[in-house]
Amino acid sequence: MSDIPTDLLYTEEHEYLRATEDENVFVVGITDYAQGELGDVVFVELPDVGATFGKMETFGTIEAVKAVSDLYCPVAGEVVEVNSALEDDPSLVNSQPYTDGWMIKLRITDRADLDRLLDSSAYAEHVGE
Repeated sequence: MSDIPTDLLYTEEHEYLRATEDENVFVVGITDYAQGELGDVVFVELPDVGATFGKMETFGTIEAVKAVSDLYCPVAGEVVEVNSALEDDPSLVNSQPYTDGWMIKLRITDRADLDRLLDSSAYAEHVGE
């Protein structure tokens, strides 16, 4: 059974958003369920700080032993920080997807986008847990 924290928002494509001290900045990563499905992560390609993305646009890729997958921006916004630790240790996505394995911090442009995301119980139902 996957870890699905109740304080996060989720997409059907298995990204999560975690609030920060700044009400308009959110941490984005992939869920425990997603990393489990991918298998051992060997490389993560992330955007540069300052890059902007629309809702559900591809912001990077994640490469595992089994497959390469796109990473989707859950809401529209601007990248304000990138987790550079993943360059040296992409396996953090597997071992700590909700803490050290985060990918980007995103300053969102439309808070209404948050209303279209899944809460933990809806995401659990989506993945069959």
